[in-house]
Amino acid sequence: TKAAWWRIADTLERLAVSTTVSTCGQAAELSPWLIEDAVRRGHEISCHGWRWERHAHLKEDEEREKIARTHKVLSEIAGAPVVGWHTRSTPSPNTRRLLVEHGGFLYDSDDYSDDLPFQVEVSGKKHLVIPYSFDTNDMQYQHSNRFATAGEFSEYVCDAYDWLAQEGESAPRMLSIGLH
Repeated sequence: TKAAWWRIADTLERLAVSTTVSTCGQAAELSPWLIEDAVRRGHEISCHGWRWERHAHLKEDEEREKIARTHKVLSEIAGAPVVGWHTRSTPSPNTRRLLVEHGGFLYDSDDYSDDLPFQVEVSGKKHLVIPYSFDTNDMQYQHSNRFATAGEFSEYVCDAYDWLAQEGESAPRMLSIGLH
């Protein structure tokens, strides 16, 4: 909170890039100025759970409460309804249905199977899924030690971009890059 957000935000602003800022509700409650700054700079705020925890083990009522609480807190701080959700790691079998039942979410990014957004039917309603990628995610430093240096990560992300840009000449493509 003292340095990282400001470095990332200033860099994105210098490059005129808007992004989605996935945020845990409790963290936002403790440091609301970070969310306020992201909104002021034109970034989208997305829910990333109440705390940075897996949902796979949660009981349905507990998960429903965490989803509602996260949405309420982030929407209040952002000054507008937050419409996206990304569960840390594994969602539960109920997560997507609970998001749709809540009614405040347009999409989730709890899918790692595709390069492009797609719609699914959940409880008789269409719901947008925006795929997420773990390979172009800086968590690879922590969880797999795949990247030892910033240069290795940067080279990999640039190679992924170049590959998808080439494919994009004949079909749309999307690249997510996770920065923490």
